[in-house]
Formats: sequence, structure tokens, C-alpha cells
Amino acid sequence: MSKLIRMDHTGHSTLAEWTAEDPAAVQDAVTAFREQLDNGYLGMVSTGPGHAEQVRELPVDASLVIMRLPLSGG
Repeated sequence: MSKLIRMDHTGHSTLAEWTAEDPAAVQDAVTAFREQLDNGYLGMVSTGPGHAEQVRELPVDASLVIMRLPLSGG
């Protein structure tokens, strides 16, 4: 089962869970992902230990997609 989570003040909140065999759950996850992007969050997927890449579309085959706010500062 794949998961979409948002990093927040509680640690994280689960936004969606899906399997590729459940089209309705996939669509719900895609909708939740897009809503988070619209709210300024970035989608991140692990590419290996200590590495991640930003994604602009929900990778349905990923086991975990993390939404986080951009880092601020300078």
C-alpha cells in the first residue's frame, strides 16, 4: 500500500493511501496531492538512502510520497 503524507506540527498527517489496483483510491490520492501543491507544499520521493527528488505529479508506484513546505531563509 502506498501513502501520501504531509509533514506538519504533529510530525506528519496521512492524506491518502492507495494501491494501483484501486482506481478510486488512486484518484483520491492524486486529488489530495494536487491540493497540497496548490497550498504551497512540495512533493518529495526517496531515491535511495539520504536522497530524495521533488515530484510535480503523484508517482502512483511510489510507496511513500511526502509533502513538505519549502525551506525558508537565505
